[in-house]
Amino acid sequence: MLAALLLTSFLTFVELNCENLFDCRHDSLKNDTEFLPTSARQWTPRKYWRKLDLLAKEIMACGEDSAMSSPPAIVALCEVENDSVMVDLTRRSPLRNANYDYLMTQSPDERGIDVALLYHRFSFLPISHASLRINPLKGMRPTRDILYVAGRIVTGDTLHVFVVHAPSRMGGERHTRPFRQAVMDRLAQAVDSVLAQSPQARIVIAGDLNQSPDGESLQTLYARGMHNATRNAKGQHGANGTYRYKGKWERIDHVLVSQSLKEKVASARIFDAPFLLVEDERYGGVKPRRTYPSFRYDPQGFSDHLPLVVRLAFSEL
Repeated sequence: MLAALLLTSFLTFVELNCENLFDCRHDSLKNDTEFLPTSARQWTPRKYWRKLDLLAKEIMACGEDSAMSSPPAIVALCEVENDSVMVDLTRRSPLRNANYDYLMTQSPDERGIDVALLYHRFSFLPISHASLRINPLKGMRPTRDILYVAGRIVTGDTLHVFVVHAPSRMGGERHTRPFRQAVMDRLAQAVDSVLAQSPQARIVIAGDLNQSPDGESLQTLYARGMHNATRNAKGQHGANGTYRYKGKWERIDHVLVSQSLKEKVASARIFDAPFLLVEDERYGGVKPRRTYPSFRYDPQGFSDHLPLVVRLAFSEL
């Protein structure tokens, strides 16, 4: 058994919606005025750096919680504003000595939020990447690009990673459903392209898809053989989803893997460490401890989403 363990390499993959990781500077081309020092939220440098420190703590804890403690190899991030934010996170927060680099999109999203891939430079080596633009439907606001990154892990295996933040349900689930379908259709095209070149390609899709595991547009990915590794993921401290709305846990964040990776999933869980939770005084139970419950700033708040942690096991034979 010891020999088998030594011949197995584990990779920890994390998905996290950071909830409005904005800097404090105004981008004249984006609607980011909600997060400025002069806004109603009074988003000051002190609050910004505090959030970066907390997110760094959260990311590192996702690796420490595993059976074999190590920094997460890959972290798919949603709701990060720009390159400056990612520089601050990787170079000026407590992650600065953790050997992380990143890739991200520059999307036409009106608020200026994007997606990013944070990766441990000794665990994942990118070999190609691209931003996949979504052509908006009639009545659909410009949305986030899909980030595609292909890279090699320490075993020599190649992973094809897609980071996605689908349009929200604001305006009604039924009304916005076609917008999410447009994103899933674009993603499915990209998956088809990867599989056409390599039918056994190892693909990971991660992000806030703004729908449940049985969501209508997710069927487009399931039809490509994608498996929802986090469909039944649970927390250890009361979380039965990654997001909570009016007292109900929802599973709108996901990590999907291709059939070639399905058997490599050693574990999948919702990371709900007590420091990420707060009592839900209105509905009972617990909920994610967010930065701004309404407009009241919580200096111990992280995000309104909890992270997903998936451990993949690869043979080194």
